[in-house]
Amino acid sequence: MIELIKVLIVDDHEVVRDSLEREFCPANGFEVVGSLASAGGAEECCRVKRPDIIIMDVCTEHGASGLEAAEKILKNYPDIKIIVTSGFDEVTYMPRAKQIGAHAFVYKIKGADYYSEVVRRVLGGESVFPEPKIIPMPNGETSFSDRELEVLRLMCQYLDSQKVADELFIEKKTVERHIENMRKKAGFARYSELMVYVLSNGWINPNY
Repeated sequence: MIELIKVLIVDDHEVVRDSLEREFCPANGFEVVGSLASAGGAEECCRVKRPDIIIMDVCTEHGASGLEAAEKILKNYPDIKIIVTSGFDEVTYMPRAKQIGAHAFVYKIKGADYYSEVVRRVLGGESVFPEPKIIPMPNGETSFSDRELEVLRLMCQYLDSQKVADELFIEKKTVERHIENMRKKAGFARYSELMVYVLSNGWINPNY
């Protein structure tokens, strides 16, 4: 008998979970061992069910962060593969998923069959990540480095330069240099205008 690939699905949208459950069925070589609305219960499910792979949404019920849950699971269960997914155009989710050691990132505009393809590729040893998203600015698209995006996300949590520096284990002057570089790239007179712009347009979500 062929051993089924055990899948854990974590997503706050029932329709998404239902779609993925239909795709990851025994007829396709899979077994869904858990289907959760909140990332808060993902680690316990891993302890009990030991899935081979997790499809982990970033924003889940009760404010639970899929990225935070994925990071803990990857540390405690290094044999489990994780695909991070999101329906938002937030520009930091994908690089942050890569940074914590996730094996793939998928935007929800993809169909369930694509998730199945990515699962097989990941279990085959591949890492699957899309091209980084570029923030459209009033004066044209702007590309920020991963470090600049880290600084921008923390600044959008209303941390001052010193607290951002402490969080990233870098010098305050380095943070200030990143801030000035981003301001110039974006074409704003003040950095605060950049923060308002990315927050109001959903390019940065400081809550996840």
